[in-house]
Amino acid sequence: MRDKLIIIILLIIMFLNFFDVLTDISLGVPSWHIFSESLIVLVSAIGALFLIKDIRNRTADIIRLKQALSISNDKFRNISDEMKNARHEYSAVIRKQFLQWSLTPSEQEVAMLLLKGLSFKEISAVRNTKEKTVRQQASTIYSKANIEGRHELAAWFLEDFMQ
Repeated sequence: MRDKLIIIILLIIMFLNFFDVLTDISLGVPSWHIFSESLIVLVSAIGALFLIKDIRNRTADIIRLKQALSISNDKFRNISDEMKNARHEYSAVIRKQFLQWSLTPSEQEVAMLLLKGLSFKEISAVRNTKEKTVRQQASTIYSKANIEGRHELAAWFLEDFMQ
C-alpha cells in the first residue's frame, strides 16, 4: 500500500511539473529553470516506473511462493494414510511444544514456516508482512525456546529421530 501511495505522489509531482514546464515555456521563463523542472518530471517518471516494476516483481514472487506451497500441500495429500497419521501426530507434537514455549499464534505460524525451510523474505511474502517483523518474531521464538537460531529450532524437533 505504501508503495502505491508513493507512486501516486510521484505521478502527481510529474504531471504538475509537466504542466508547469509547459506554462513556463509559453511565458518565456529562462531555460535553466525549464531544464530543472523537466528534470523533476523525468526523475519522478523514472521513480514511478521503477516502483511499478518492483511491485509487479514482488507480486509475481508471492504468487510463485503460494503456488509452490500449494503444490507441496497437494503432494502431501497423495501420501499414504500411515504417513498422513504420522505427519498429523508430529504436527501435534510440534504445536504442543510451541504452546509450552508460549508462542503466540503468529509466532507459531512463523516457527512452522521456519521449520519448513522458508527464508525470512519468503515468510514475509507468504504472510504479507515486513521482513523486519518476521526477523523480530523469529528472534522472539528463539528467545522463548532458549535456542540460538533456526538450525537449533530444526534440531529441537529432529534430534529425537536420530539414533
